[in-house]
Amino acid sequence: MIYLDYNATTPIAPEVVRAMQPFLAGEFGNPSSDYPLGVRARDAVAQARQQVAGLLSCRPQEIVFTSGATEANNTVLKGVARHFGQGQIITTAIEHPAVLAPCRELESQGFEITILPVDFRGLVDPDAVRRALTPKTILISVMHANNETGALQPIMEIGDLARAAGVWFHTDAAQSVGKVPVRVAELQVDFLTLAGHKFYAPKGVGALYVRPGCAFSPLLHGAAQEGGRRAGTENVPYIVALGEACALAREQLHQDASHLQGLRDLLHARLLAGFPGLVLNGPVTERLPNTLNVSFPGLSGSAILGGIPELAASLGAACHTGAETMSPVLAAMGLAMEVARGALRLSVGRPTTAAEVERAAELLLARVRELR
Repeated sequence: MIYLDYNATTPIAPEVVRAMQPFLAGEFGNPSSDYPLGVRARDAVAQARQQVAGLLSCRPQEIVFTSGATEANNTVLKGVARHFGQGQIITTAIEHPAVLAPCRELESQGFEITILPVDFRGLVDPDAVRRALTPKTILISVMHANNETGALQPIMEIGDLARAAGVWFHTDAAQSVGKVPVRVAELQVDFLTLAGHKFYAPKGVGALYVRPGCAFSPLLHGAAQEGGRRAGTENVPYIVALGEACALAREQLHQDASHLQGLRDLLHARLLAGFPGLVLNGPVTERLPNTLNVSFPGLSGSAILGGIPELAASLGAACHTGAETMSPVLAAMGLAMEVARGALRLSVGRPTTAAEVERAAELLLARVRELR
């Protein structure tokens, strides 16, 4: 199998597996226990917290461990809403369901939800954020990088607006952490979400950055773990794994980015040479180094991938009971259905080789010729 779906999930890095293994066996202590077995577990969690903070350039006490990005996003949106009791939340049409679904739930409870459009590249206009701000605004939530197109949003500019207005700002950085530099002070965010399985840690662990002074009502209530911000006994093996993945990402970030962008651009060049009508969905430059979302107009992405069982990639249109439905992200960008139904998301990763990219391009172009 040629795996080109690293935006969906990544394999666990060997270094991460080695780091977590002791805590799956003999080092099984509860971090809240005061005898040596528990103290070692507590120390391991503390080290992981330092590693996550090191990647984000923040302080360890500003990191809250979660079960993943979905929990972190829900914690911010619902926790800030409960803290204020009423008000407006500003977000965008291209957010992950882990943001849009909580927003819909909050809207049913009386909160005002403002969903901003994006342009043809899939980018939100900071000026649209400024115009949407009102005295009732309690939170802005805009993703750092889009999971489908890789579009990198103007987070720093939006952060400037939020600080000037005195409004808290959250970014879902699940797709960007580990692929591009993510420093919370530069982005000027108050809350930031990350997910371990997007950068070579296991599924089921993530983290939330919380800037000091930003209050929220916890999603989970119980004992005082995570400084009272997230109750529940810590998932020590997975937290250790997340810390190691962050340390690896920090060490290899620039090397990885160069490797990924080279492979992405090679794949794009090969596909474009074989299919001159290929359409790039998303920005040319302001996107993740590993993500290529392209359309074969007039064809079906489902039909293309359906004939290449050895290639793992994602579609731009979902098929339900024989009818194809356009991705909400591509719809927000204004793509015609003829273009969107032929969309594929091809995302490379650290283990991807140039030979795999060349072979994937051959397989895709051969299948396209067959369908035409």
